[in-house]
Amino acid sequence: MSKSVKTNAARMLDRLKLPYQLLEYEVDPDDLAAESTAEKLGLPPEQVFKTLVAKGDRTGVCLVVIPGSAQLDLKALAVLAGDRKTDTVALKDVQPLTGYIRGGVTALGTKKAYPVYVDESMLAFDTVAVSAGRRGLMLWLAPQDYLTATQAATGVLAKGKAKDGN
Repeated sequence: MSKSVKTNAARMLDRLKLPYQLLEYEVDPDDLAAESTAEKLGLPPEQVFKTLVAKGDRTGVCLVVIPGSAQLDLKALAVLAGDRKTDTVALKDVQPLTGYIRGGVTALGTKKAYPVYVDESMLAFDTVAVSAGRRGLMLWLAPQDYLTATQAATGVLAKGKAKDGN
């Protein structure tokens, strides 16, 4: 991997001396779904985590990391974050808030440090894929290292998981 693909997220992990690998994949700008990314990487979608930007009525902006195969449970996020109500932010606000574009949002190296909430299903894996802060590039790392780097709180935040009854 050449130095030119190092992102702020990767540099942050380097500074923290946390091990990771970079995974590259071809980007289709018309299909930025986490499920598609998982397929391109040959991984199950529940092992590829997407980062969403949300806002609570009391605590403000936060980042939420859930499996690519799931939807965000806004009520569960509100409870975990200490809000009465939460919602995802408008797409037009994502880049100004985080410095990242849709399909490349990561909780590592954002313009401003926001609280991070991660679905606890991440802990079921030895390694997971999360965005490296650029479309077409993912970080492959241990969940505990990701939680350390992001100082995230965990909880049940995902709904609509895989159709196998989970």
